[in-house]
Amino acid sequence: MRALYPAIEPYRVHHLSVDPPHVIYVEECGTRDGIPVLFLHGGPGSSCKPYHRQFFDPARYRAILFDQRASGGSTPHGELAGNTTQALIGDIERIRDALGIEKWLLFGGSWGATLAVLYAEMHPDRALGLVLRGTFLARAQDLDWIVKSGANRIFPDAWEEFIGFIPKAERDDLVEAYYRRLLSDDEPLQLAAAKAWSAWATRVVTYTLPQPENPSESAGKNKVVDEARIECHYAAHQYFLEPNQLLREADKIPPVRTVLIHGRRDLTCTLESSWLLHKRLPNSKLVILPDAGHLAAEPSMIDVLVAATDTFAKQLA
Repeated sequence: MRALYPAIEPYRVHHLSVDPPHVIYVEECGTRDGIPVLFLHGGPGSSCKPYHRQFFDPARYRAILFDQRASGGSTPHGELAGNTTQALIGDIERIRDALGIEKWLLFGGSWGATLAVLYAEMHPDRALGLVLRGTFLARAQDLDWIVKSGANRIFPDAWEEFIGFIPKAERDDLVEAYYRRLLSDDEPLQLAAAKAWSAWATRVVTYTLPQPENPSESAGKNKVVDEARIECHYAAHQYFLEPNQLLREADKIPPVRTVLIHGRRDLTCTLESSWLLHKRLPNSKLVILPDAGHLAAEPSMIDVLVAATDTFAKQLA
């Protein structure tokens, strides 16, 4: 079974000014003349982690990682103004142009896979290939699975706590109810809403792993609020996409090799999403991991993801 490559540090870091007030944190890792690959983190509202650099052979790849608007090392933290899916795609193009890259491999998981697919549809001449983990199609039914009907039937105890934070009269639209509280000027209410939102999301996404005792406490107050605000902001706006946009426009993706990897036990982004996208892409390969869930750090997921990047390195060399 393959493991991650050894830990490395970036050889160059950029702070790229885009639409005011946003400044995007970008790092380059590996070898300067290697195969360009763009890592797209999940969320929305999350950020890149040091181990994300380790999916790529540093002797063969020039890995580009960036924190999406208002998250991680990008500033201002938690800013919602100008924070849209289209803006993120624009940021990707600005990064590519600023770094002098003509084409690159796209590597994304969950919401990062959403962005990778959308970018390939909007800029098909820039994609060398795609590695997609736990694809999220951002359809209404994909969001409903988490906040309306689906995961609640598997985690009724955690669901009761999640909806219990919202008065019964407002439970017909939990996203909107949480969004109002996360935008509130009442800081204690805002923090409590962020913790409740985070606790539910964490319970679903980590169910195949040992459960942390208090995930929102360890993250820190500001980080919990910022991540929840951004995630809820995108959900409240239907991810700034038209209904079923990614699947409907899948034929715009260029005929490059695409590897889709999905855990059968993924209860955050169900296997159906990768299956449907696979059926729309003639040059795609779908790898279903029988014991894996959603997270990239699971051993079986690491094995297949590293195998995918190693294979692409041989083909694109």
